[in-house]
Amino acid sequence: MTIPPLQKRVLIVDDSPAACRLLEQWITADASLVVVGVAHNGQEAIRMTAQLKPDAVTMDIVMPLMDGLEATKQIMAYTPTPILIFASSVGEQNNALAFEALSYGALDVIEKKDIPTIDLAARIKAIASVKVISHPLAKLERMRKQQPFDRQLAASEMIVALAASTGGPQALLTVLKQLPEDFPCGLVIVQHISAGFTQGLADWMDRECHIKVKLAVDGERISAGIAYVAPTGSQMRLGKGGVICLTDEPPCLGHKPSATILFESASEVYGSRAIGIILTGMGTDGAAGLLKLHAASGKVIAQDEKTSVVFGMPKAAIDSGSVDWVLPIDHVAGQLMTILNVSTVRPG
Repeated sequence: MTIPPLQKRVLIVDDSPAACRLLEQWITADASLVVVGVAHNGQEAIRMTAQLKPDAVTMDIVMPLMDGLEATKQIMAYTPTPILIFASSVGEQNNALAFEALSYGALDVIEKKDIPTIDLAARIKAIASVKVISHPLAKLERMRKQQPFDRQLAASEMIVALAASTGGPQALLTVLKQLPEDFPCGLVIVQHISAGFTQGLADWMDRECHIKVKLAVDGERISAGIAYVAPTGSQMRLGKGGVICLTDEPPCLGHKPSATILFESASEVYGSRAIGIILTGMGTDGAAGLLKLHAASGKVIAQDEKTSVVFGMPKAAIDSGSVDWVLPIDHVAGQLMTILNVSTVRPG
């Protein structure tokens, strides 16, 4: 079969024949995608990835003979290919395997029960356009500096708000792993991710980082050296006195939690004491909130295009004129520490 050059080639990996048939129907409903193969375990996935050279792989995490985690490790080591993980949030082990797969280079994770309700084709096309590598990130290519930050502000009175979507778990981990245990202020995080995975995301990053990472709780007071992840299904705002407020407000730009709502509340409560960080992700969520944060004299860092899995969210913020620094992901923590006037950056 001759495949038009504009089509993205997809390899499906799942031990269930019924699931494979459904996935193939959903994927090929988009004329820009074609399924070039179906593997039923990790061993077949490794072999077929090397033979077929797909643009993207959808990977079930729990399979016989070899699971999706081990297959991801092998593929990313020898034939780096964009991988989208399918997993169930039911069961601590499955959840942990999914996030460990992200550590080894998989680009995104989707809860299986959510597949029929999301734009699966868009998620696959987003990762298929990424040039994955098995070596360290490229060095800094561009950097935009504005006015120096007000060093008179005490770091302990400040807040760091981060937001990400597609490709975000790895990007967040790259930043948070470099922060020391005695990081001088609190951090709040919005990560667009399927329902049921936020607890696993927080637990995974907590294991990997020197700072503490936890799921945010309504009414909790923000403490230095702790990163609070907004739970899926709630909007996260910051209240006076550094308190987390989880609300049942409607989605903003289709997102709940929303980066824009988080950044807006950070600007209202902290003003010039807020630092906003916008990382890889699809869409424009966060741009409007960062514009308000920047207008309140807060500082804004955006991940650069080269290291972003999807450049939508950072680009929207940059285009709005609210961004002070555009950096590759492995330079974000260093710039954050410079802003806070803290010298110790832990190796990633």
